[in-house]
This record gives sequence, C-alpha cells and structure tokens, in this order.
Amino acid sequence: MNEILHESSVGERSLNFLEEIIESDIRQGRTRVHTRFPPEPNGYLHIGHAKSICLNFGLAKKYNGLCNLRFDDTNPVREDVEYVDSIKEDVRWLGFEWAGEYYASDYFEQLCEWAFELIRKGKAYVDDQTQEEIRQTRGTVTVPGQESPWRNRTVEENLDLFTRMRAGEFMDGAKVLRAKINMAHPNMLLRDPIMYRILHSKHHRTGDKWCIYPMYDYAHGESDSIERITHSICTLEFDVHRSLYDWFIIELGIFPSRQYEFARLNLTYTVMSKRKLLQLVQDGLVVGWDDPRMPTICALRRRGYTSESIRAFADRVGVAKRDNVIDLGLLEFCVREDLNRIAERRMAVLDPIKVVITNYPEGKTETISCVNNPENEAAGRREVPFSRELYIDRDDFMENPPKKYFRLSPGSEVRLRYGYIIKCENVLKDAKGEIVELHCTYDSESGSGGSSDGRKVKGIIHWVSAPHAVPAEIRLFDRLFSKESPDDVEEGKTFRDYLNPDSLKVVTGYLEPALADVAVGGKFQFERLGYFCKDKDSTAAVAVFNRTVTLKDSWAKIAMKA
Repeated sequence: MNEILHESSVGERSLNFLEEIIESDIRQGRTRVHTRFPPEPNGYLHIGHAKSICLNFGLAKKYNGLCNLRFDDTNPVREDVEYVDSIKEDVRWLGFEWAGEYYASDYFEQLCEWAFELIRKGKAYVDDQTQEEIRQTRGTVTVPGQESPWRNRTVEENLDLFTRMRAGEFMDGAKVLRAKINMAHPNMLLRDPIMYRILHSKHHRTGDKWCIYPMYDYAHGESDSIERITHSICTLEFDVHRSLYDWFIIELGIFPSRQYEFARLNLTYTVMSKRKLLQLVQDGLVVGWDDPRMPTICALRRRGYTSESIRAFADRVGVAKRDNVIDLGLLEFCVREDLNRIAERRMAVLDPIKVVITNYPEGKTETISCVNNPENEAAGRREVPFSRELYIDRDDFMENPPKKYFRLSPGSEVRLRYGYIIKCENVLKDAKGEIVELHCTYDSESGSGGSSDGRKVKGIIHWVSAPHAVPAEIRLFDRLFSKESPDDVEEGKTFRDYLNPDSLKVVTGYLEPALADVAVGGKFQFERLGYFCKDKDSTAAVAVFNRTVTLKDSWAKIAMKA
C-alpha cells in the first residue's frame, strides 16, 4: 500500500540517494554532472513532471553541471509542436533554462546506423510476426517465450529487409526489427524487444523523411549516450528497463550513460495518467488542459499557483526509492505560504447582504487607509472608499446566533475591517422571508481602532462600499475528485465516477475598486476568503477571478470528522 505523506510528516531532509550517488562519483574523480529532462511531446506536463523537472535541473545546478531538454519524439502519431511549445513554456515558468534543446529525431540517422551495426553483429533481426503474435509468444514470468520463426534469418537477409523497411517498401505492421537477446530471460523486456516499427505518418519535425521509428527502449539510452548524459534519472517504473538500457550501450560500445530511478509523484484527489487526463479533456468533463482543476502545470499556473510554490513542494516531497502518495494539502500549504508572503490584500464580498448605515450622512464618501500586505511593509497602503451603503458577506450575519458568536446579529456590534464599529438595528426581509438588507448605525469616533467610549468588540468583518463595488465573476475551484485515490476504483466503476460535482462553483462577487484594472495573472488575498488570481477569460466588461486556495485546509477537517 502506498504511504500518504502529509504536510506535518515532511521536515528538513538530508541528502537524497541521488545526491549521495553524485557525491560518491565526485569523490571518485567523476566530477562532470550532466542530466536531462526527456518528455514525450504528446500532451501537457503535470505536477508529476514538475517534480522531475525540479529534480533534474536542480541536481545540475547544485553540482555545477548541465541539464538538457530533450523531446522523445519517436511516435509521430501522438506528437505535436503544440505540446513542444507548451513544455518549453512550463520549464521556463518553473524557473529553469536548459543547456541544450534536443530531439530524439535529431538522432534518427545515427540510431538507424547503429541498428544496422547490431544486425551485422547478429544482434538484431527483422521479424514478420504481427504485434499480437509477438505478444502471445513472449511467454510469462514463469514460462519462457517462443522464438520467432524469423529469428535465425541470415545477416544478409536482415540487412536487405531493414533497408527495404527504411525505404518504405512495406506497410505499417508488416515487419519489425527486434534485438536478438534471450527469449527465456527472466526479465521479459529482454525477450527480443522491438527496436523499430513501420509507421507511415508525418513527423512534426522530419516530415515524411522516415517511415520507420525507433521504440523508446532503443532510442532512450542511445540518445543519453550521444549527449553524454552522466545521470539519466527516470521514474521507478523504468527500473526493469535498465538492463535493456545497459544492453544496447554495451553492445554498441558507446558512452556509458547510467540510469537511476526514483519514485514518481502520486497526488491525492487527482489522476496523473496522461491517458485519463486526455479523456477528461476530450469528453468535456473539464474545459481544457489548463482547466484550473487539472493537475497540469499550465492549469496550476492559470489557477494562481506560483513557480516558487511548485519548487518548494518538489523540495518538500523529496526523492524516494519507493512509491508513495502525497497529500494534496501539502501542495496547497506550499502555495499558501508563498502567497501569504507576496500577495497584496484586497476586500471582496462573494455572497452579499446590503448594509445601510442610517446615521451616516447621505451622499458622503470618505476613504479608509488599508494595509496592502502585513507581511511586507514595502507593499505600502491603499485608500478604500467608504459610504453609507455597504456589502458584507451573508456568512457574517446571523439572525439567531449561538453563544460566543462574534459577528453581526440584531443588536450586536462588529468592527468593519480598517473602519468603524457598526451595530445592527433592523433586519429587512422580502416576501419569501429572505434577508435582503440590514439597517445599522455606526460609531463615528470608532475609526482607526478606537471608539467613542473606549469599548472593544471582538468581531471584525470585511466589506466593500456598494456604490463603488466592482462586480466580478468568481470561480470557486475545489478538488477535481471527491475520492482520495480515484485510481482505486470499486467494481463496476471507473475513475470518472469519483468526479467531484462541487469542484467548481461560480458566483457574482463584489470587489473593492482597486481590483478593477489589475492584470491577468494578478494574485491577491481576498481577506478572510482565500487567495485569488485574475483569469484570462476576463473582459473589459467583466473581470473573472479564480480561487487558488482557501486560507485554511477545510478538507483535512472533513476527513477527520469522517
């Protein structure tokens, strides 16, 4: 069972096992450190990739090395320049710059030459079996595989057939090139793995030049070797691939790159499979790859996450040798910590009740000085308009309050944030009995934290001046799934059955005027409500703000009650 790591369980860390390996290499005189981040451009990167990015680029930086960005573009059917561009944007947004930009397609000619070399050495052969026949004859963990009837073709025949494969003479699936290793090997990946398959498909970089494409296991190690990568860092599922990685390098006698594996990132309340994320997009269950509920990097950026918070999250998670599941609360903790430091404060009301201060002069408007960020004096102050008519949040009023209720209620007093003490004198309701307006009085001597007689009130609530308020669309995002492990499905269900129906709620909010003209991507704390970011859907007529995260982790409390 995967261990779930929560915020409280992550503390200061010592060297991780990869750092120990590198420092051991340095002590032995192998001082050069060269890593790479090698995504396939067949989709958008997610938070799991962010961990790998931070790890590969971070190790290179720590040990004065280099890190390449290499696109594993060996499958033209699924890849596109759109994904290439998005990946580069994500890496740069996270704060990293690559030493070199490379593509597996850069090496197609060299890889093909090496394939011919393996054929000449009797280490590869052309197989006429279909993919299904190859799968059926591979055997099981306890049963050896069956040798292909084409396994013992002569070198000359294999050279001729592979040349004709490259020339485009055969249809898709008609033949493959396989490495000749051992059909009884205990590691099933070494049972004559496929090196090349025929794909008559246009490549996003090489066009129609090639109709044979290398498999990942063939191209990966050789690409690392060409770039002289010293530490090829992969996720744990590639552990069983390492023997094949080494086999190709040894047989070809090329630079000995070494592969190391670490545990991939699994996060609660989401899925990390590209296939499942694509399904959510294609089926319209989210509005796109950058839907702020998605775990993609572009979605997190749109939601209001900062690159600093993602890097801090990756550092806190650390590097492990066994699979674990990270509590989404840790990611939220990291962004709260960063936004608390950098985000300016503003006031907003998302579920308004109008307040009329009956003893405040009609037509009068004054300004109240408010702190922009109590964590940063350099952020300064701003002036917020105050008038006779205000909006407060509905949650800040209760007609029949319990004991120790310190917000507004009939006959009680609260202080308006940065402003005056008000007292509720009367409650107005509509024909349905819904509260529509509160009539209050204010203590004109109570500004700046004082009062006319020195009295203190415990409750402090936020507000906006109704005549000056800026209406806005507020998107309240929450976890995409209601189940902690949506991949752990019950019989007869799929991961889609655990989608959270309340993952998005849209309301009309009223904002203080300082939020009227902020730039898309601007990040703010709406006081007492959470952190919000201006969305790209904003127009000149209507601003749109996304809730990045609440001020506190309410899900942890719900889980404890359950």
